[in-house]
Amino acid sequence: MNEEAYAAARNRMVRDQIAARGIRQASLLEAMRTTPRHVFVDAEYRDMAYSDGPLPIGQGQTISQPYIVALMTELLELRGGENVLEVGTGSGYQAAILAQMARQVHTIERHSSLAEHARRILEDLHLDNVRVHIGDGSQGLEAFSPYQGILVTAAAPQVPQPLLDQLAEGGRLVIPVGSMGAQILECWRRKEGNYERDCNIPVAFVPLRGEYGWQEERWRLF
Repeated sequence: MNEEAYAAARNRMVRDQIAARGIRQASLLEAMRTTPRHVFVDAEYRDMAYSDGPLPIGQGQTISQPYIVALMTELLELRGGENVLEVGTGSGYQAAILAQMARQVHTIERHSSLAEHARRILEDLHLDNVRVHIGDGSQGLEAFSPYQGILVTAAAPQVPQPLLDQLAEGGRLVIPVGSMGAQILECWRRKEGNYERDCNIPVAFVPLRGEYGWQEERWRLF
């Protein structure tokens, strides 16, 4: 495919997979129309970059289905001035979308090879408001908190307390919670020192590893 064909595929993706399923935030739709998703996937999957599903990116990780990227982003209710944390950089595509919706994005990845690859792509796209970190995302990233938005792209057994602690007042946390093959997308809001939770849709994510995530042997039991 050439660049013109990729652009046409992006427009179809936004129209048929995202807007048609009820995503309405104009700035989000525009970010997804203009962000070249194909550069975030391996060459062998490039022609499938705008298909309606996840794709492998190595290290047992995936780039999420475009609709799920859009839904999770919309649930953060970003208006442009926020400091955002993403847990699970993966390919870097979700961070690229967030970068166009927020003031600053910190994204953390436990696999150094994925983190470095994502960093290079984000730099090539001149998304200068994204900082890529390597570490245990289940612990959050306290040094740059508080965050008005936290988005987790892996499934946790329960919401990690450090992520709730690092939310700003009024901030929102979007995270899949559950076991292998059975997760619910949850949205938490910090309000006057307490937390409100809403449940959204069933989802299927890879496990969140780390101190406040899943251990390999525990994940496989469920």
